[in-house]
Amino acid sequence: MTLENVLSRIDNKMPAATDRLLDLLRIPSISTDPAFKADCDRAADWLVADLQSIGISAEKRATPGHPMVVGHVEGDGPHVLFYGHYDVQPVDPLELWNSDPFDPALEDTANGKVIRGRGSSDDKGQLMTFVEACRAWKAEHGTLPCKITFFFEGEEESGSPSLVPFMKENADELKSDIALICDTGLFQSKTPAIITSLRGLLGEELIIHAANKDLHSGMFGGVAMNPIRVLTKIIAGLHDENGRVTVPGFYDGVPELPAELAAQWDALKFDHKTFLGDVNLSEPAGEKGYTPLEMNWSQPTCEVNGITGGYTGEGFKTVLPAEASAKISFRLVGEQDPHKIRESFRAYVESCLPADCTVEYKGHGASKGSVMATDHPAFEQARAALSDEWPEAAAFAGCGGSIPIAGHFKNILGTDAMLIGFAKDDDQIHSPNEKYDLESFHKGIRSWARILDAMTKA
Repeated sequence: MTLENVLSRIDNKMPAATDRLLDLLRIPSISTDPAFKADCDRAADWLVADLQSIGISAEKRATPGHPMVVGHVEGDGPHVLFYGHYDVQPVDPLELWNSDPFDPALEDTANGKVIRGRGSSDDKGQLMTFVEACRAWKAEHGTLPCKITFFFEGEEESGSPSLVPFMKENADELKSDIALICDTGLFQSKTPAIITSLRGLLGEELIIHAANKDLHSGMFGGVAMNPIRVLTKIIAGLHDENGRVTVPGFYDGVPELPAELAAQWDALKFDHKTFLGDVNLSEPAGEKGYTPLEMNWSQPTCEVNGITGGYTGEGFKTVLPAEASAKISFRLVGEQDPHKIRESFRAYVESCLPADCTVEYKGHGASKGSVMATDHPAFEQARAALSDEWPEAAAFAGCGGSIPIAGHFKNILGTDAMLIGFAKDDDQIHSPNEKYDLESFHKGIRSWARILDAMTKA
């Protein structure tokens, strides 16, 4: 049997594979809403039964929240672990959907057929690309190409509260040679990408307190300190004239971008004018001296996500508020230490406080960035396999967002992860009318078959 037999079977069995995905999409597995707890359980049961149908020893594992699905198949060669999540985002606002989000269907669009429904792209469609590749391989060969662990989570869209404890408790069972994650997308919706770096995330909320109540600005203005004035000065001082973050020690641990990776990114010919133009912007606003992709993928950031203070209702109210607050997030790269940055940020804030003002903090998470070990042979094997499947050659890419599971694999299991996904920029994940291109589903299945073939031939 050859790879071509597996690919032919995938092509011929696409209607059945699509029907299975539609069946899974009908289950409203919204993890953040307790009203859908039974549905999350039902989605886990569905996946267990589907894995068992292709000869995989699978079971549902209880957690304090929604269950995990774990499956194993023995084999020779490398041991790979595949991770995905079966839970989905809430569908609100429901009135903006053009059809029932849990009555999925194939739909013709100007750009081809799409699978429309909540979870079609994030992450049920992506998860099923790997399962369907294994199904086709097993049907052709009678066995799977190597030892595989399947690990499906039901709380990714609600903060994964059960994930780390479960991984620690079951670390010996979950360890593998390489972890595969399918929760990312094609670069600019056309180039297959292997994500090799993810930014970490530090969230800080600060509340500046001054007087013990709101004050009349005519009676107290010019005499009493205004906490909004203090807060805006703090925020204005977070960046210098070149966009560089001024928090002391902020850039400790930020690595230089390797020349080979920089060349690959340049070859992607990222169209930042279109990227920004789609949201009615035009000029990159990051630190000067870096390309737009470097700003987004390899450089850390400090952003203000929200500001409150004083009267913000209709009309006008002349007050000096008693307090003002801001939510600030830092995206981190390389070896930046979020805890040290938190300490340094708070010290900076306190150095800016005048008399009569105090500050209160609320921390909102602190995770390091992740850098994948691209010298692992699986990375080049996967890149070549993806290049054989797609018109555009595959590339190593960065990701401006944060996918904590990749760091957990490294920190808890000592396992490097490859993030490979087939979503497109217009899939509208987390939004009304989510979709997954039928081409992404089809070629995603074929891609995983090629990757498994390449990894097990080496």
